[in-house]
Amino acid sequence: MRVLGLKVRNSVVATAILLATVAGVSALPVFAAGSRERKHDVKKQVEALEEQWRTARLTGDVATMDRLLAEDYIGISMTGQVSTKPQQLERARNRRIVLTRLDLGDVHVKVIGAIAIVTSRADVEGTNEGMSVKGTYRYTRVYRRLPDGNWKITSFEATRVPKSRESLDAKRDDTAKSSQRQPINDPQ
Repeated sequence: MRVLGLKVRNSVVATAILLATVAGVSALPVFAAGSRERKHDVKKQVEALEEQWRTARLTGDVATMDRLLAEDYIGISMTGQVSTKPQQLERARNRRIVLTRLDLGDVHVKVIGAIAIVTSRADVEGTNEGMSVKGTYRYTRVYRRLPDGNWKITSFEATRVPKSRESLDAKRDDTAKSSQRQPINDPQ
């Protein structure tokens, strides 16, 4: 009976690995025995990548953007424009979008296996296709951990926060900072 139980368990594990592979998701969770990473450490890694991306956007560092974006990247910009990795890099290379300010707040990182979902508020200034861009946006950026251990940005979407909502969000953030009740990162 014990041998049979072991075979069934191995069969279930093999099936899970096969399904995860077919779905394009790493079958090994981020916290597998070999990696020994804790969720907190992974969140710190992703936060560091967010800062690398922010700096690359501000400085026009196309090489860093190229390194951080997954080959299958799809983004929806603050203006609703959909772009692939080559399109995103071309826009940066040709300076069709130039950011002079990109301040982040209310950053949350949620880790689910080999996926990290970042949500944040971004105060942005710059130009897009020669037109002035200034405002507050909420965004979601999705990172996927590759089998080699590197995290890549696979998806992005930004939504403009209406002017009346900007002042409410800023006031709430100021109150949270002064009271120290709201952590910057999701504690989970």
